[in-house]
Amino acid sequence: MAIAKAERLMNLALCLLGTRRPLSKRELRSSIEAYLEAFGPGNGGGAGAGAAPRSGAVMSGDESFNRMFERDKEDLRELGLIIETVDMLDGDTGYLARRDSNRLPPITLDAEEAAALGLAAKVWQQARLAGAASGALQKLRAAGMPLADTDSYESPGALEPRIAAHEAAFEPLMLAARDRRPVVFDYRKSNAARPEQRHVEPWTLEFCRGHWYLAGWDRDRGAERVFRLSRITGKVRSRAAAFTAPVPDHVTVRETVESWAGENATATARIKLRAGHGYPLRAKALTTHALSDGWDELEVPYGHGLDAWLVEFGPDVIVLEPAELRADVIDRLRAVAKG
Repeated sequence: MAIAKAERLMNLALCLLGTRRPLSKRELRSSIEAYLEAFGPGNGGGAGAGAAPRSGAVMSGDESFNRMFERDKEDLRELGLIIETVDMLDGDTGYLARRDSNRLPPITLDAEEAAALGLAAKVWQQARLAGAASGALQKLRAAGMPLADTDSYESPGALEPRIAAHEAAFEPLMLAARDRRPVVFDYRKSNAARPEQRHVEPWTLEFCRGHWYLAGWDRDRGAERVFRLSRITGKVRSRAAAFTAPVPDHVTVRETVESWAGENATATARIKLRAGHGYPLRAKALTTHALSDGWDELEVPYGHGLDAWLVEFGPDVIVLEPAELRADVIDRLRAVAKG
């Protein structure tokens, strides 16, 4: 029965860490059980008992072993093991992993920093980096960091923050922003019946108010724009071209989103909100009065984009004043109904 790869890698790591001198491939091949099982006598790596070796079989076994060993060595390095290559006196190449080079330095993260790392790793649960994030958490746990178990909910009543990335556009946009590649996608504005194609140079992704947003340079409009990922329809297509606009040092995604929601506004609006609904609106309300018909009357900050935010609450919100805000909300609802 073939020995599992994880066990083979563990044995190779222990062998390299336990030696006081460099070991050659030949010595490692004859010392590690998984290599002996696969490439030992009678398995293509040498002659069987009482039989003369066949040169072709020996060469095939050597090549197979070399490929496996190189893969195993690179896998261990990917996991963080520092493997040194040394020229030996007999002209062969030796390998070892010094303990002092592979000893983790003290990690001094406080509880808040450790929680932030755990939360950041959960962002990649639906993305390509899920494996890398899990590996990073395992390394921190092995170093003694008090990270919460992402699969355990043994603490009754505990509130666990989560940042999910369910939108299909998240991963291609994240990769395009990392690699500085322009993208093309169809985007549906909240007041539009049909999506429009956008040509964007992606800068950064940020999570705000329960949604992921992309900030970047809109080539068609020649200006910085912020897009909500849930409104991107179809596939995100990347383009092999350079950015045409400089990437700013600071991108105000959160400030832009909050301005849409009426943050820092000097005007106010009066709305009716169904009782027991619209808690984000209630959190921003300046005043709240309970009505007798199952509704509450709220005074909320009125700024650019408030109409788009109110539309998201559907039939649970009625705008009382000002008249222009009421008209904007009605127009948006009609556009959505036509779509």
